[in-house]
Amino acid sequence: MARSLVIVESPAKAKTINKFLGRNYSVKASMGHVRDLPKRKLGVDEETFEPDYAPLPDKKKTVAELKKAAKGAQAIYLASDPDREGEAICWHLKELLESDTDAEFHRVLFNEITKRAILEAFEQPREIDIHKVEAQQARRILDRLVGYKISPLLWEKVRRGLSAGRVQSVALRIICEREREIQAFKTREYWSLRGRLESGDPPPFTAKLVAKDGKKIELDAKDDIVSVLDGLGWEIRSTQPVEDGRDDAITVDVAAKEGVEATPFRVAKVQAKQKRKNPAPPFITSKLQQDSARQLGYAVSRTMRLAQGLYEGREIGEEGTVGLITYMRTDSTRVSNEAIDNVRQFIGETYGKEAVPEKPRAYKVAKQAQEAHEAIRPTSMEYPPDKVKPYLTRDEHRLYTLIWNRFVASQMQSAVFDVTAIDIEAGPYMFRANGSVLRAPGFLAVYTEAVDEDAKKKDDDEGIDDDKDRRLPPLTEGQTLDLRELLPKQHFTQPPPRFSEATLVKELEENGIGRPSTYAQIIATITGRDYVEKDGRRFSATELGFLVNDLMVESFGDIVDVGYTARMEEELDQIEEGNLPWTDALREFQKKFEVDLEKARNEMRDVKREAIPTDQECDKCGKMMVLKWGRFGQFLACSGYPDCKNTRDLANGGADAVDHSGLKSAAKAVKVKTEVNPIEAEAEPCEKCGKPMVLRRGKFGQFLACSGYPDCKTTRKVTISKDGKAEAKADVLLDEQCPKCNEKLAVKQGRYGEFTACSSYPKCRFVKMKETGVTCPECGKGQIVERRSKRGKLFFGCSEYPDCSHVMWKRPVNKKCPECDRPYLVERNTKKQGQQWICEAENCDHVEAVTAETIEA
Repeated sequence: MARSLVIVESPAKAKTINKFLGRNYSVKASMGHVRDLPKRKLGVDEETFEPDYAPLPDKKKTVAELKKAAKGAQAIYLASDPDREGEAICWHLKELLESDTDAEFHRVLFNEITKRAILEAFEQPREIDIHKVEAQQARRILDRLVGYKISPLLWEKVRRGLSAGRVQSVALRIICEREREIQAFKTREYWSLRGRLESGDPPPFTAKLVAKDGKKIELDAKDDIVSVLDGLGWEIRSTQPVEDGRDDAITVDVAAKEGVEATPFRVAKVQAKQKRKNPAPPFITSKLQQDSARQLGYAVSRTMRLAQGLYEGREIGEEGTVGLITYMRTDSTRVSNEAIDNVRQFIGETYGKEAVPEKPRAYKVAKQAQEAHEAIRPTSMEYPPDKVKPYLTRDEHRLYTLIWNRFVASQMQSAVFDVTAIDIEAGPYMFRANGSVLRAPGFLAVYTEAVDEDAKKKDDDEGIDDDKDRRLPPLTEGQTLDLRELLPKQHFTQPPPRFSEATLVKELEENGIGRPSTYAQIIATITGRDYVEKDGRRFSATELGFLVNDLMVESFGDIVDVGYTARMEEELDQIEEGNLPWTDALREFQKKFEVDLEKARNEMRDVKREAIPTDQECDKCGKMMVLKWGRFGQFLACSGYPDCKNTRDLANGGADAVDHSGLKSAAKAVKVKTEVNPIEAEAEPCEKCGKPMVLRRGKFGQFLACSGYPDCKTTRKVTISKDGKAEAKADVLLDEQCPKCNEKLAVKQGRYGEFTACSSYPKCRFVKMKETGVTCPECGKGQIVERRSKRGKLFFGCSEYPDCSHVMWKRPVNKKCPECDRPYLVERNTKKQGQQWICEAENCDHVEAVTAETIEA
């Protein structure tokens, strides 16, 4: 029997570490937390804040196995992750196991899963850091108090299933406030003027108008540009509207005035200097999440999942399981001396000695960073991306390459640019041209830091790109330049952009909201609760999100205040450092919280019962309609309820809904636009019983239902066309029979589009799956067919399910790989490459572009 028991968090980690320690150690996985606060009660003494922890129901078997293993062990090593959560897991494990064993407990910490790091950690075991445990416990109790006290209030005032959280509610507020900034934004017109100039030597270049009479010039309207052109001896010859643009968007053609001497352009000042651009530090968690989103398009949760796998280890040929990166939840840019020496040696051998700076680069560590941690980096320079590519998935390899390149670049020479600024006089006007030439690439040979799309778009509009050559000809002061053309351009100010995952993480980080390890969960929570939705890659608040946010801001302004939440995070850091008793922090929070909670119980708007008068009459009884909030948003209801139960959906799917921030009083009259829906007007008959169809609203939006319900349950999906008209297609019967009940099959309209199913639904629930033509590679019997997850995501699985559970996310293509003879390819779509067919077999990199001819073939 093994003398020592080692407990880690995951089976993958256990498998890797077991190979390093040998037969005298037994490595088990706790599968994360084993105890927590109970689910169905607060679980916290509100006087002493003593938590009432209970074993997690789904971990009973795991705990029993760990207790059995602990009984025969002489020593128990707790090796969870090196952060607050990991420390808390170790403490809970010790609390659960110490009554069943006489073994000594030790805490071991390592930032990478390599043989050297593991053996060093076991040579220097330590005690559990109780201050870290208390910081985690304080955070957990804070979150429990907020969630368990406020959520029931939202259930009572709005509807069940809603939740509030100490950090998630602040993130929601940030998104809602940005959305309101966008709604309130007033677009302003402005102009710019550039001159295309030549000096006699190549290349020609452009200069931008920046000043008049030594003062910065603002061109706010077309009249301003006309005045400048006139002063330069030019005029507007014609104006054209911009296609697919705003009504007032125009382009202008200009030319020099005939018979008027044009103003000469002369070089007034030449400034030339060298500019050095330093590399960014190696990744911390938040920067990895941001760069992964910008460069690779990965969601925060996907990035962390991939990084977890790279940290825990992957099989690398004959070398066995290797942890490829250091711990991925860190806010420290510190790097060990050994790792710095190794990367500097690698840079010298790969890029030349001139690429290595004289001294190693040291980066400032943030005040709140945990010094014991390192930055995210490769564990060894012996595993470059090309070497490990055959053993990683495509996504893992792309993320590993990003981490590798950033780390290597962080210890390379700076990039050097020759920068030139030219001031050019034209009468009272001053134009400026900026030139930049890369002299020494330095770290840019390896890595370029990504920028947000919004910043990039702004730079493109202004003609700015620090890493791009903009050459100017040799110029001297007093030299006269030849003006080839003037280029006036109309612009319109843009509202602030909606947050993407990358910019939201950046906003949370800059404001001290949450910690990098919690960002993925924050985003998942507010998205999963339907408080926000994604339009493309951008977050926008839903009607429900606005409502919950407004109620929280009105009643719990402190809790959802960005500054207050950031201070709470700082207090948790102080607890971890041992500078603040954890109960003191909780007591201070509870004082204010209880006052706000009592006030909210009495004064928070009761949205469930709130009825706001409108100017609309009920079409059944003639009484006035009122605006109410229901399970699926705002709707109109008859004020004569319950005598009259008439309801009406808001026009355009709720587009005319009232801003919740303005509903301070139920007595406030609200005008509601309610156009007659074409479907209601035509009173289409039900194809089964002939009764008229009526418009209803359900969980997934509007739909047509038979007025004969519940005797007839016919429904049709409603879609809104581009011109705002509602359309509903009736089922189309097919000649094909249902294999289960012999009724005819029909083409129906579902939540995710057309599908084929039995016409006798709901008596028969047979649905015909769309086949791809590819035989299941796992069982060889079934066909790979289209399927949908509970959240509506398309995936592909075997038609023999549940006997065969083979699934894939990419669409299979019935074409044999010409390189490795795999019986099928898969489809991949990217912005850069478009549609491609690729082979995902190991050691096969076959890729082919998809054209119309390819598909026909």
